[in-house]
Amino acid sequence: MTTPDTAYLAKIIRDLRTRKNVTVRQLASKIDRSIGFISQIERGLSQPSVEDLDAISRALNVPYKYFMDPVASPQQQWITHPDERRTLTYARGVTDQVISPSMSNQLIMLETTLDPGSDFGDRNIIDSSEQGGYVLEGELTLWVNEEEIRIGSGDGFQIPAGIPCRCANKSEVVTRVLWVYN
Repeated sequence: MTTPDTAYLAKIIRDLRTRKNVTVRQLASKIDRSIGFISQIERGLSQPSVEDLDAISRALNVPYKYFMDPVASPQQQWITHPDERRTLTYARGVTDQVISPSMSNQLIMLETTLDPGSDFGDRNIIDSSEQGGYVLEGELTLWVNEEEIRIGSGDGFQIPAGIPCRCANKSEVVTRVLWVYN
């Protein structure tokens, strides 16, 4: 695995921090560094040390390997290849693979894998953006406004912003869903 170049790492850190709604001031405080230090890293003017990157990964709650993608190519602003995608593994048997090259644009795509019996949690999620999905494999159980809906392979769905929802894989096989957020 190669070390990411400064510009690529700056973009990844900024995109992740923004997506998690963490301010520069909050991140600086969490890792015991100055606001200027974080700003320089996010603008690509400075590269964090291994210790700094470890602290940033812990503060933003992602594994260290999240930042260890191959060096960005000029195409990476438009395209991601399977071996270049960041993966986030959550509790309860859910894994997201980030398909979008950038998480700071309006359109975000994720491929979510739900192990048999897994779920997003017991509470509804109310997203501020519209979202939709396409079940690539398996069966997804989706609760929209507390109405339970089963969605099979090849089915698509769309949920307006502000509508409470949650999902699970109640089946005995892996479920894969392509999520799109706007």
